[in-house]
Amino acid sequence: MAWRIHDSVIRGKVDNREKGTVRGEIWLDGLSDPATLELAGNACPDLAGCLLKFKNPARTFPLPQKPKFNPLQRGRIGNLSASQKVRVFTVPDEEAFAMIDRGERSPERMANALYLEWFSEGNGRVVIESTGFELEISAPEWCLTAAEEKQRAQDAEAGWKMFTQQLNDALEKQKRGQKDPEAEWDEHDYEELMKESDARTDKYLELLDKYGDSDEAEEKIAKEMGWLCELTPEEAEEENRRIEEMNRVCEVALNEPPPTSGPHREGVDWIRTKRGELRHPLPHRCFESAMKFWKQADNLGLKKTADEDFQQFILEFQTTGAKLAGALNGIAESRRSPEPPFTIACLKRALDHLHKSQAGLEAVAPKKILPAKMVAAARKELFEIREGILKLMDEFRRRK
Repeated sequence: MAWRIHDSVIRGKVDNREKGTVRGEIWLDGLSDPATLELAGNACPDLAGCLLKFKNPARTFPLPQKPKFNPLQRGRIGNLSASQKVRVFTVPDEEAFAMIDRGERSPERMANALYLEWFSEGNGRVVIESTGFELEISAPEWCLTAAEEKQRAQDAEAGWKMFTQQLNDALEKQKRGQKDPEAEWDEHDYEELMKESDARTDKYLELLDKYGDSDEAEEKIAKEMGWLCELTPEEAEEENRRIEEMNRVCEVALNEPPPTSGPHREGVDWIRTKRGELRHPLPHRCFESAMKFWKQADNLGLKKTADEDFQQFILEFQTTGAKLAGALNGIAESRRSPEPPFTIACLKRALDHLHKSQAGLEAVAPKKILPAKMVAAARKELFEIREGILKLMDEFRRRK
């Protein structure tokens, strides 16, 4: 994903007074020295030829330590403007999000935003976007001609295309060697399919971040994702046949009586929560445990701590629960169970997140941020959930 670093910006300056070059320094929370910009290209017309200084009056947050943000940002400029049009809430954020949760539309207005985008050799696409920065802009020492503005837009687009090509390469790498859908798949085949899905999701999220969610943006995203393409009559006929076959299979599946775990499998394949919902016991336990430790941390005043190891412990614990739910709750709800190799592949992904949570816990333990009793309880819980995942993987392998 793009580095969106506006919450870490303390202050900065960006200089485009030399045509064809953008230099600057940005002071960031979490870096002892300012990040240096050495970028080829020009700013948009409102900042071309100018020295821009900016300051963030709001609270800042440290940059993540992993992955590392390179203090030397060398590459090419994307779009640099102080008049990017964005929609902002006209009520406090808390009230706006509460309205959205209720299905209501929050009042908005158009505002000018500072939008600084570049494509660096070390960190890919980096974006600073904010309507709240204090700006100081010098008089321009030169202005873009019509031809130069056209070239600037083309250069910015070229930088974006270079970045999206990297996303495409990552996606193609995962697509290579995909097994024939009609063949019998094992857990490794499903793992490769999930990696492709991850790469496709990364690309979609980058496009959504770049273009937004307007009707025009949806068309751009669909085109770049390859969802809009011209088909030959033969390809269109084949696509229609494939869709009809898929619909037929789904219809047959829906009309068949679903498998059921039965009352004798209560506590093994399913439990009923206090709210009356059917859940598989393992993801339910994982979710409840993660929330318990999250609340304990909140009571200790640690909920908003900037310690990355603590955040890794909690967030990866929560993610483990989500992955387990995706793999197992269908069994609890008596929906048609997927192929055992697919479930095993899903459980492997959950296990990977659990291992990251364990690593975060072990890294935070020596810092004495958490009480020793809480660390011991979390360590025991993570280990037992891990044993539960491994046991289920063995069971599904025996079903193949």
